[in-house]
Amino acid sequence: MSTLYSFSARTLGGESVDLDRYRDKVLLIVNTASECGFTPQYAGLQQLHVRFAARGFAVLGFPCNQFGKQEPGDAGQIGSFCEKNFGVTFPMFEKVDVKGPAAHPLYRYLTSEAPGLFGTKVIKWNFTKFLVDRRGQVVKRYAPKTTPEAIAADIEALL
Repeated sequence: MSTLYSFSARTLGGESVDLDRYRDKVLLIVNTASECGFTPQYAGLQQLHVRFAARGFAVLGFPCNQFGKQEPGDAGQIGSFCEKNFGVTFPMFEKVDVKGPAAHPLYRYLTSEAPGLFGTKVIKWNFTKFLVDRRGQVVKRYAPKTTPEAIAADIEALL
C-alpha cells in the first residue's frame, strides 16, 4: 500500500469510510482523547479545519484509549464531548488502537512512513499528528506538544 487511500475507517456514527474520499486533500491525522492534558488542542484543530477547508484541507480525528485510559467513552459520548466543548465539525472516527498488535492498519502505515524521534515507530501519547499531502504521502509527524497553530505554516505550504 503506497498511500493512505488504501485504508478505511468507521466514523463515530458507524459509517465505513474509504479514505480515498479524501484524495487530493491535505490532511492532518490526529489520535485524540477527551481526558488528556492536550485535549484543549481540539479547539486549535477545529480552527485549522475551518480556516483551510475551502482550500482542500481536513483534520481527521481518531480517538484512542491506549494512553492513560484518557478516552473511556463510547462513540456517542466522544462525539457529544467534542461538539459541546470544542464545536468540532471535522471528521471523527471510531476509537482505535494506534500502537501494538491491534493497531489500526492506517496507524501502522503512518508510523512506518513517518517514524518518531530516533526512528521509533511507536506513538507515545495522545495528539500525535501526521501531515499528509494531496497525493496521500505522509510529509511530517508532530509530537503531542506541537500545537495545531504551530502547524499552520506547513499546511499553508502544501495548499
